[in-house]
Amino acid sequence: MTANSDSNLRWHQGISRYQWLVLLIASLGWVFDIFEGQIFVASMRDAMPDLLGVGPEHEMVRKWNDWAFGAFLLGGAFGGILFGMLSDRIGRSKTMIITILFYSVFTCLSAFSQEGWHMVVFRFLVAMGVGGEWAVASAMVAEVMPTRSRPVMSSIFHASSVFGTLLAVAAIALLIGNPEVNAWFAGHGIDGWRAGFFIGVFPALLTVWIRWKLKEPDSWTKAKEREKEDASQATGRLSDLFKGEHARNTFVGVSLATIGLVTFWGGHIYGKNALMRTTEAQILQVANIAPDAPKEAKAEVLGTTENKAKVKRAEMLSMTINTIGGGLGLVLFGWISDKLGRKGAFILYHAMGFITMVLLFKVLLPGGASALTLALFLPIFGFFTLGMHAGYAVYFPELYPTRLRGTGAGFCFNAGRLGTAAAFFGFGMMANPPSPEDKALWLSPLYLLGIAVIFLAKETRRQDLID
Repeated sequence: MTANSDSNLRWHQGISRYQWLVLLIASLGWVFDIFEGQIFVASMRDAMPDLLGVGPEHEMVRKWNDWAFGAFLLGGAFGGILFGMLSDRIGRSKTMIITILFYSVFTCLSAFSQEGWHMVVFRFLVAMGVGGEWAVASAMVAEVMPTRSRPVMSSIFHASSVFGTLLAVAAIALLIGNPEVNAWFAGHGIDGWRAGFFIGVFPALLTVWIRWKLKEPDSWTKAKEREKEDASQATGRLSDLFKGEHARNTFVGVSLATIGLVTFWGGHIYGKNALMRTTEAQILQVANIAPDAPKEAKAEVLGTTENKAKVKRAEMLSMTINTIGGGLGLVLFGWISDKLGRKGAFILYHAMGFITMVLLFKVLLPGGASALTLALFLPIFGFFTLGMHAGYAVYFPELYPTRLRGTGAGFCFNAGRLGTAAAFFGFGMMANPPSPEDKALWLSPLYLLGIAVIFLAKETRRQDLID
């Protein structure tokens, strides 16, 4: 399935039904993967206050949410590395089944959380499956596609994540943002946010299809045969990522992923606050509550059922617009990287990521930009701050031979979560944690560091995968 392609064909021509099937199944796994992660992002202003027994603006909510993010990132790092290695050793399809079961079951169990630390622990376990599924699926998509199609197909795979975010937005908008539905759940003793986690078990059904339809890539089968004949060709050996030419690739990959993930969780996701802040300000203005009024006075007005629903709808609308822009950035990364090279595409996305993050959180929001201005700007912000992540699915599998592809791609992408986890645990330990908007501004210069790292990177445009 990995035969060299005819360079005269376009990326979508000559693709077999099985290759399209691999892309579909890998993408569905990633869609539900992201849904499981984003369901907490979409509901954290409701879930954590409920578990802690305090209002949504209480400083403990911010601390525990930061700890939950940190646990999610640590779990993703651990699971991504573990399952990436496992996929090189026992096969891509078998490992994908394990990872999907992992995140599905533990997302469902999150609905039974009774205290803040319960959610933190479940976030870690869910993330193990989330990190592992990406490592396996990205390697498999790369291995079954011809060279001419690989960057676009890998971008499409990663871009499918936007559907996971939109599913999470729809679920929470229905279960929490809709007063009637929320009242029905409350009348039956169920918190709306818990229902969102309950439905997280359904992706487990995808594993039946995977077991039935997917086979191991030919390149992986050949790598296992070489391993039997030559001990130096062992599959999934983590230490090999730090030897010879692999060492530089690993450094570049981990650095890019760390920067992308820190700025995603510390900046991009707070694009969802844009229209929410505007809506809160309008509600307080109508209620004659001054901007410098005590938090308690603001919380009382914003805490009514009607106003909470308005704020939640604005938050979900921001999240949707931001995600749609990000989806376009993800899909187009492969095409852009074929035009500018992998390095040129990363430089473009990082430079624009820095500019758009500073504009949103330093200029537009503090300056009281209108809802229309924010709605028009959010897709641009999302395009660059999220779009670069498709580059990891395109680029990381190209850096390593088949015997290390799952291990290397999984390690680079998910070791990046370690630095991100450290940042969030640090924010959580601060006596006065920064606001989401300040946090984004503090982290924005990391994009400029990313540009420096890219100059050390290897160019892989239009090269065949390493056997």
